[in-house]
Amino acid sequence: MPEHRLTALSPLGGDAPKVDSFEVFTICENPDLALASLASRVGKGAAFAKAAKKHFGFEMPEPGKTAQKSPYAAIWVGPEQWLIEAPFSDHEDIAVELKHAFDDSASVTEQTDGWARFDVEGPVTGAVFERLCALNVGGMASNSASRTAIEHLGCIVICREAGIRYSVLCPRSGAASLHHALITAAKSAV
Repeated sequence: MPEHRLTALSPLGGDAPKVDSFEVFTICENPDLALASLASRVGKGAAFAKAAKKHFGFEMPEPGKTAQKSPYAAIWVGPEQWLIEAPFSDHEDIAVELKHAFDDSASVTEQTDGWARFDVEGPVTGAVFERLCALNVGGMASNSASRTAIEHLGCIVICREAGIRYSVLCPRSGAASLHHALITAAKSAV
């Protein structure tokens, strides 16, 4: 029997994350992302809230917001629905972990390989996003998130630090398109 030595590839197809640096703007592919969807089940709100506080150490964020306490971040994506982020290096089985923590109070689905994440940073971030989408990224507060379309892709933009640091989640199949759009907008804005 042959021995297989498989190597995981990033969403852009590399064996290491792609980093693009401009004078005052940086785009970093971030493949160290474990991601799961978490939805509170009907009639289980109290048990869900209790499990969330116990497991994450914070209350689930309201619409348009995020919450975080290392190593977890929760991103509101819909009524009683969140995406949960954690470092892949420590939480490869995040969906299994959440199923145990929330028992029958939540529905959980694995999302890790379905999404790509790009972290962008720099003082021209607002100008870059003005070229990409209708979302007023410059007006976003820290720890907020919003859905928008970029390059015909349904994306989630997360404000990590207002005016400076953001993350963009897109379907993994569109990672190259989003990356190209970010590069093109950055060249235009810098």
